[in-house]
Amino acid sequence: MRSSTLVRQFVLAAMLLSSPALVTSAVAAPPWAKLIPYAKGVEADPDKDYELTESHGPWMIMCTSFTGGVNAEEQAHNLVLELRQRYRLQAFVYRKHFDMGAPEVGLGMNRFGGPKIMRHNNAYKRDEIAVLVGNFQAVGQPEIEKALQNIKTMQPDTLNPKKTGEKSLQVWGTLRGMFSETHAKLGKKEKGPMGNAFVTRNPLLPEEYFAPKGLDPFVVELNQGVKYSLLKCPGKYTVKVASFRGVESMKPKEFDQLAGKAFKTDKKDYEGMAKLDIAAEKAHRLTNALRDKGVEAYEFHDRTESMVCIGSFDSVGEPRDDGKTEINPGIHRLMETYGPIKKFVPGQAQAYLQPRFLQDIPFDAQPLPVVVPKQSIANDYIRRASYEE
Repeated sequence: MRSSTLVRQFVLAAMLLSSPALVTSAVAAPPWAKLIPYAKGVEADPDKDYELTESHGPWMIMCTSFTGGVNAEEQAHNLVLELRQRYRLQAFVYRKHFDMGAPEVGLGMNRFGGPKIMRHNNAYKRDEIAVLVGNFQAVGQPEIEKALQNIKTMQPDTLNPKKTGEKSLQVWGTLRGMFSETHAKLGKKEKGPMGNAFVTRNPLLPEEYFAPKGLDPFVVELNQGVKYSLLKCPGKYTVKVASFRGVESMKPKEFDQLAGKAFKTDKKDYEGMAKLDIAAEKAHRLTNALRDKGVEAYEFHDRTESMVCIGSFDSVGEPRDDGKTEINPGIHRLMETYGPIKKFVPGQAQAYLQPRFLQDIPFDAQPLPVVVPKQSIANDYIRRASYEE
């Protein structure tokens, strides 16, 4: 795992983007939402902490962060007060402890068939204090983009060492010199000390809050008429045991070409079929083969791949006192049953992992619990209404 100053600026925003939720609003913005970020008479009491809570909106702007003990706390607090008093922005602080020396469970297995344990190359422990501007109800509202651009060009006195007489404890402080020549301006305005600000989500809200509300209608249609469709699975979670990639590109032109282009193969069962169709056929055959054995198997198809899942569960596991999760025994049993087989080569101490097969169709090297996709009732209603008009 590579660690650098450039990467660290995103560490505190682990709350960030990695999903389609960033380009869709978690909830519709109320009519008064545009009045909130720049509200008149924003409170700026030096005796108050203004610590971030769940009620401060789902979407935020990450302005900057500080590290360095008591002095960092003071600088973060002063910046919050200045953003509130001078710029009338609802600013908050968010504290996070990082232990980059702690082991983490990675994907896949080690050579002995156990979970792969990984560590950061540069182990360190650090407390950071982030300053965020919040109370944005939707990521797509124009006010959030306007606020972001203003924040990037602001020149707050708190972040000016010449005015404060103190060394800046911004985590991103050293980056400003690195990028001053190539990223010095935004439009006609000079980039300020918060020029690396970006939109993120409230880290105190659960993942489920930002989950897409329902499936893409096109994906729903792909799975219509499928006897053992994953959309019919009654549980919240299932175990993905096999996946078949159909299209490797998400570019529209390449997608259209690959989706309809016949794939060259030596197997007669798939002769003349497109790669996406082959993926769907493998998932369908494997699902039926498992069902013939009395296994609760489901298939699911989307724009780029098809998958096979087994089982229906209401939870992945139970939380433990140490903060970790004790995996659901049923899920663990399926992962062991359909995971790879450990093989030993005569004369060698190390074992290798061989994927399991059923009817010449391979299972994944690492079965994983996944959330069962659900069709949006609202989208279904809108779709039916459009047909009736």
